[in-house]
Amino acid sequence: MSSILTNNSAMVALQTLKSINGDLAKTQSMISTGKSVASAKDNASVWAISKVMEADVKGFKGISDSLSLGESTVAVARQATETVTDLLTEIKGKVVAAQEENVDRSKIQTDIDALTDQIKSVVGAAQFNGLNLVKGTDDMNILSSLDRNSDGSVTANNITVGRQDMTTDKGTFGTGTSLNANATASAAAATSTGNAENVTIATDADMSDNAVSITVAGTTLSFAAGELSGDQDAAATQITGALNALGLEGITAAVNGTNANQIDITSTRGFEDVSLTATGATASAATIAERGESVDFSTSAAVNEGDGYKVTVGGASYDYIAGKGETMEDVAKGLKTAIDGAGLTGVTTNVSQDQTTGQWSLKVDNDGSGSASLAFAAVGNAGGQASGGLFGLDSINVETNNGADSALANIETMISNSIDAAASFGSAEGRIETQSDFISKLSDALKSGIGSMVDADMEEASARLQALQVQQQLGVQSLSIANQSPQSILSLFR
Repeated sequence: MSSILTNNSAMVALQTLKSINGDLAKTQSMISTGKSVASAKDNASVWAISKVMEADVKGFKGISDSLSLGESTVAVARQATETVTDLLTEIKGKVVAAQEENVDRSKIQTDIDALTDQIKSVVGAAQFNGLNLVKGTDDMNILSSLDRNSDGSVTANNITVGRQDMTTDKGTFGTGTSLNANATASAAAATSTGNAENVTIATDADMSDNAVSITVAGTTLSFAAGELSGDQDAAATQITGALNALGLEGITAAVNGTNANQIDITSTRGFEDVSLTATGATASAATIAERGESVDFSTSAAVNEGDGYKVTVGGASYDYIAGKGETMEDVAKGLKTAIDGAGLTGVTTNVSQDQTTGQWSLKVDNDGSGSASLAFAAVGNAGGQASGGLFGLDSINVETNNGADSALANIETMISNSIDAAASFGSAEGRIETQSDFISKLSDALKSGIGSMVDADMEEASARLQALQVQQQLGVQSLSIANQSPQSILSLFR
């Protein structure tokens, strides 16, 4: 039924056109923003998830920047330690050359001093953005990841890179807890007197029927039956002369002044126990102990950063303060370096480990050319400031025989420290690079995931826009037609 008051066709056309215009506006918004979910009203849950993920992507961008900065800093430190290793290797070559006495050691020392200055320059310059990883012992934390937990909380993870102190600093002896129990000196003095054991020839008026064999330091002296004559005292004298005639380094034999049938065998070898066995006679011990005195370090005590140990040799004290992660081996080698650097006449040092117990020892030998007896003691305190990894480099002096000999062992320790530092930085740099690559890929994956949730399908949106535009045109025409219906009613009254 047609009505002059109500145009139902127009109303329908208007409603249809309104719906089309709404869809058209939404489609145009998708095309202009490129997103199917541009605001919370489009899809609240998807929008919320996307915003959380977008925040994570922003965070990962910051992490990527942090990793890039950290990688550059570590790369500088690695390059510095590698350069230091090369320079130390050059110094080792100079030290080896100085072992030959027929060289100009003063010129070699000048070269060593120049290389030492260059090492200090490298260590001082090895900084990136003001941070130097080859000075000090503090750790550096590099932001590496953000972990989102199931409850929505976020925690930061770091890659920890330890500094590797490549300075020549002496360190500072602490005043904290006593560590005296961890380092025990074998004697109160280091003397030049050799240690002795004896061999006793059994009482026999006629030694011609006896065979006697004595082995000293792996060399055997044998007498078959008939080669010895006289009684046991005469045999002892004969054997003593034969032992001395062997010319064993640091080994002397003498007939005991009280017991003429006893041969006293003395060893002045500083760092070597001399084996002793006898057949047809009685040896008092299986070995003649080394002359050098020792500081024996604990096999159970931990070494903490700042733990310092001090050894007194003669009237002076020499100390070493452990750095982070060091062991009793490092302490023993550090003390050796400190003593060697003093250039004490007649004093040599050695570091060794007992293969059975694992105990590390610092040994100090005195050949008597400087002093017949040197006071000897060891103490320790916690709470100090660590010595540098190249401690003792400044004191290398190859102008004397003792100095050249000591420098050879000490430079090996420094090279080892430098290699360990370079390896540590190289490992850290590799971890940072791997994490940086992962963060980059993770960010790309998150961006792709966000896009799949909120990005508009532009092909679909374009096709839909064209369809809606056609529908809009048709809707306008329908409304126009519907608005012509009242004209038909009016024509009835003409």
